[in-house]
Amino acid sequence: MVDFHSHVLPGMDDGSQSVSQSVSMLRALAAQGVDTLALTPHFYGQSTSPEQFLAERAAAMERLKGALEDGMPSLLLGAEVYFFHGISRMEQLLDLRLQGTRLLLLEMPFCAWGRREVREVLDLCENPSFVVMLAHVERYLKYAPADAWGVLRASGAIMQSNAAFFLPRKTRGKALRMVRRGQIHVLGTDCHNMEDRRPCMDEAAAVLEKRFGAQAVQAFFRQGEAYLEEWSI
Repeated sequence: MVDFHSHVLPGMDDGSQSVSQSVSMLRALAAQGVDTLALTPHFYGQSTSPEQFLAERAAAMERLKGALEDGMPSLLLGAEVYFFHGISRMEQLLDLRLQGTRLLLLEMPFCAWGRREVREVLDLCENPSFVVMLAHVERYLKYAPADAWGVLRASGAIMQSNAAFFLPRKTRGKALRMVRRGQIHVLGTDCHNMEDRRPCMDEAAAVLEKRFGAQAVQAFFRQGEAYLEEWSI
């Protein structure tokens, strides 16, 4: 099982604040069946240079390496890149893709999107160096133009949902409908800690299995594994 979105790297952002906290999350993820984890700290291009971000990410990874244990998920370095105008022309964006792949985890603005924002994402989708994965799509449903989602999916954008979207009664039905309609392709825990934003991939998987059955859920998660192979570099 692949977790495509996490904030496990210590001291990088509002996620893990220590190596010990990171280890606790990694142990929990392993127990939940996650065998591959994308490490995706926040990258804000308007306040941090790619060079600074990459140096800090490498240093955080070095701190974590010494505490890794057998049985923990395989780790892939990446970033959760916050959208800004002109992002499709940023040369260093290649270095922010998920390690070994063309996948770029993109966080969109939490305000109404216009045609300009959608066009910029489509420009990225049309660039053969990238496969755009939109982070926690459930958070943007009220911001995007009604016709944007179909256009983005048709252009190859991958839709990542947070596992927590499947847990509360008030959002569970919508989450399941979006999976059934092919509007969610992969999951991520977006875990930040072991308290209010803990790993919960096993709970989401249980909700999916109850609705769709074990075989369908296995196929859903295998799709994520296939993406890593299909878009490897």
